[in-house]
Amino acid sequence: MALLVAVVSVSVVDSVLLGYDSSIMGSLNVMPTYQNYFTLTTATKSLNTAISYVGGSCSALIAGFVVAWIGRWKSIMLSCVLTLIGAIIQSAAQNIGMFIAGRFIVGFGLGFAQTACPTYVAETAPPKHRAVALGLYYACWGVGTLVASGVCYSTQHYSSTWAWRTPSLVQIIPSILCMLVLLFLPESPRFLIDRDRHDEALEVLAALNANGDKDSPVVLVQYREITDTIAWEKSQQLSWRQAFSTKANRKRIIITATFSIIVMLPGTNIITFYFGDMLAQAGISDPTTQLEINIILTSWTLVVSLAGAWFADSLGRKILCAISLAGQVVTFYILAGLTAIYGDSTNKSGIYGTIAMIFLYNAAYAYGITPLTVLYPPEVLSYSLRSVGMGLYTLTTKLSGLLVTMAFPFALDAIGWKTYIINASADIVMLVGVIWYWVETRGLTLEEVDKVFDGVKHSDVPDLKAVTEGEVEVGPELLKTVTSNVENQEVVVTTAK
Repeated sequence: MALLVAVVSVSVVDSVLLGYDSSIMGSLNVMPTYQNYFTLTTATKSLNTAISYVGGSCSALIAGFVVAWIGRWKSIMLSCVLTLIGAIIQSAAQNIGMFIAGRFIVGFGLGFAQTACPTYVAETAPPKHRAVALGLYYACWGVGTLVASGVCYSTQHYSSTWAWRTPSLVQIIPSILCMLVLLFLPESPRFLIDRDRHDEALEVLAALNANGDKDSPVVLVQYREITDTIAWEKSQQLSWRQAFSTKANRKRIIITATFSIIVMLPGTNIITFYFGDMLAQAGISDPTTQLEINIILTSWTLVVSLAGAWFADSLGRKILCAISLAGQVVTFYILAGLTAIYGDSTNKSGIYGTIAMIFLYNAAYAYGITPLTVLYPPEVLSYSLRSVGMGLYTLTTKLSGLLVTMAFPFALDAIGWKTYIINASADIVMLVGVIWYWVETRGLTLEEVDKVFDGVKHSDVPDLKAVTEGEVEVGPELLKTVTSNVENQEVVVTTAK
């Protein structure tokens, strides 16, 4: 249990860092001391906000290969070091160039974190806890958002540059906490098996699933299932280009790459980064009031996202995502209408209604998309594709975030509430894509998901659910040594009594 808590803690702490970094700019953008220090224009405000996504996009190009090469554990540690360095440079910035450099390095580190951490948690957490563990990854993004809002609110009245330097400096805390937690964690059991460190992998599986009992049926089934599947994938000897050429793998990659659009472009990041502009268009322009509303909004979003993470397995992945998108479409259309009617008025009921729609939109997003953000992609990716696929997912996520942060300020300036109409209409297309193309992965081990895509599971052991429910009995004979016959591309299994 202690090991499981530590695994989940890595997800939580890394998520807090990501949420803090992503949201700090939304609060800084409404702070007069920050705006005056750098003499911001619309273009420079967008650049300062977006540059971390540029850094993340750059690191995402190599992150998948690095994670596959040095392992999940070392990659997470590397991300902590990079974000620590970036946060120090950002908080000590003497000019806009230095601030941008710090933000770039922070984003570069987060690119590794967003590739390695979900991969690690998905491969390490027991199947029955995987949904909650990964659901908390972005649910606790709200914790980082709330902390960022609170720190900025408490320092906004400082007369010196510490008003914005303090929030930037606080970024180092999650990095240090994540490094400390990592000291108590092993490497992913799937990566250990891939590197032929079978004894270590069996020990990790036993510790996480059966209080250290290596002869537990739950442990034996997972160990054999993982070993057989990785051996089968190695026996195929496919290059990266060949791996992407199969129909099943193409579908895995398409789902993963396009999911980043659903995560980043349904409208949530307009609220995250430019809620000040949205509130100003709704008739609330006082910075203090905007920050107060943001604190309440982030608290509300955090509560809803935690509930979504806890109940992530209560609905299928497709149903959960579809319900979330449908809620976002409805609330965004209503938000557009209210902003158009009451944005320039003093009608308090209209203004409160506009704010309410922002809260309801966030709830729709937080309950469904938030827990699925890093839960669904590693589930649909096979082991040989997982690290590189998550790198691609991180890249497309960062590029989508770059589009949001750079383009939407100009859109809000040019067409105002009509931006929400365009966004809500795009959400309808996303909803149709999910219903038509997604596959269901709820309740399956990562290896059992292969049957959904490939039509067959690459191991002859019973499904874990059948074993845990007592439908099938297994014993130590499941411990087998798997070797690959490369010439015939067959998997030869020999029993090791």
